[in-house]
Amino acid sequence: MVTVNGKFPGPRIIAREGDRVLVKVVNLVSNNISIHWHGIRQLRSGWADGPAYVTQCPIQTNQSYVYNFTITGQRGTLFWHAHISWLRATVYGPLIILPKRNVPYPFPKPHKEVPMIFGEWFNADPEAVISQALQTGAGPNVSEAYTINGLPGPLYNCSASGT
Repeated sequence: MVTVNGKFPGPRIIAREGDRVLVKVVNLVSNNISIHWHGIRQLRSGWADGPAYVTQCPIQTNQSYVYNFTITGQRGTLFWHAHISWLRATVYGPLIILPKRNVPYPFPKPHKEVPMIFGEWFNADPEAVISQALQTGAGPNVSEAYTINGLPGPLYNCSASGT
């Protein structure tokens, strides 16, 4: 399984509105890779948007790339993910944009913040899953489980009577 720094999902990135974000991606796997910052307005930084072969060449094995963009007029919880082939199935993580310092939320301040990121778990390499689908012309096999913050849910509904 391809992961970021051995984590699934990948690390949480926290920035504030107005921050300049610099993320160095070093590719140590055999697949080409690129990262898309889902929902980020790439104002004057389109090359940092991440779609491979569209806004950038993919990062090849043993190469690196520095994503450089500024958070402009945005706050909230977004996410980042691989943007080449099916690596997005395991290479993703939350991107939290806080308001500028001393600027309140546009709603009452939450008592607690717990990011929840949903994903899928494949027992097979996701690249092999999509390759098989392309060869057969059928849809890809479904994942073995859905995950919340990288963990699968319970196998049985423990709240149901008799389980």
